Amino acid sequence: MSTTHLRVILDRAGEESPSGVGRYALELTRQLIATAPRDCGVLGIVPSSPESDYQRIERELPGLAHLAKSALDRRQLSAAWQHGFTRLPGRGMVHAPSLFAPLRRHDRFENPNEQIVVTIHDAVPWTHPEIMSSREVAWARAMASRAKRYADAIVVPSHAVAEQLDEALGLGDRLRVVAGAASASLIRGNDAADRATRLRLPDRYILAVGPFLPGNGINDLIWALSDAAAPDLPLVLAGPVNDDLLDLGRVQSDAHLAPERLLRLGTLDDADLAVTYDRAAALVAPHLAGGFSLPVLEAMSLGTPVIHSDAPALVELAAGAGLSVARHDFAGYPRRLAEAIRHVADSGLAAEELVVRGRDRARAFSWRDSAEKTWQLHADL
Repeated sequence: MSTTHLRVILDRAGEESPSGVGRYALELTRQLIATAPRDCGVLGIVPSSPESDYQRIERELPGLAHLAKSALDRRQLSAAWQHGFTRLPGRGMVHAPSLFAPLRRHDRFENPNEQIVVTIHDAVPWTHPEIMSSREVAWARAMASRAKRYADAIVVPSHAVAEQLDEALGLGDRLRVVAGAASASLIRGNDAADRATRLRLPDRYILAVGPFLPGNGINDLIWALSDAAAPDLPLVLAGPVNDDLLDLGRVQSDAHLAPERLLRLGTLDDADLAVTYDRAAALVAPHLAGGFSLPVLEAMSLGTPVIHSDAPALVELAAGAGLSVARHDFAGYPRRLAEAIRHVADSGLAAEELVVRGRDRARAFSWRDSAEKTWQLHADL
């Protein structure tokens, strides 16, 4: 009997320390391989990349049937797929962990294995386009328009995102909710103290995890820590900062936050990130808008108290396991963040309660469950 392949688009999965979509793609694909039905295999498709990226993907995804390497780099492939040039290696089902997908006309009723599923992680291009670059908004909307025409199903990470996208695009019953989970590779090793020293982590600090864009609310968090209501703790940023859209130096100066109270670590590997979560007094996710937040679940799974905005997707994700801060009256948002941070930082009881709730909440999610639901989705189609 021939093997049926699920062709997965491994967008950004080969980066040295993938975040966002890259981490999502790796975690999901790893479990798709582990849970593949009998006579099914998983084939990866990647843009033209450095050889080290290919090696990293193959190392991270043992059991991958094949890694198909496009002759086009990510920018070229993105443009080609946006304009309908979508030839792919092999035959079979296609699963895209983002909108970076080869969407085209096909007939899955005539050939059930010819199906395309894409993932949309948030509705920001429609609900809050002002916090993205015009180029990013245009690309997301163009690819979502193609998805509306050609995708057999559209995966979203939460019911909140599903509602927002349905209102914006009218996608109806093609929307399927499949959540992510905390990364299984975030493990605190015996060298945690040495890593903390090398990273120059303060004894106590507030943590925010990127990538950092205007919609992450990072400007509000900097203003919050400069507020008189905030505890005298530094802010550690883990993850890339979009310097084209954010001028954190100017915000820090305007807020009169002392230089030593903002530490930018950039993108971290898993072991360093685990240590950074573990030693934080709290993770703050002040997002003004967005979708599923892997850092929130990762922090909860490692026993770090979580403070988050009342953005609908975050409220759904945390389900009472984090301390929610209202975004209404945006002028007062930094003060409310400051008060929440002080409450958690100064009250051992409040912090411990969030730790217990967070660990329980994180256990409700697993990548294996996500993969099994993904296989079931393709089987249903």
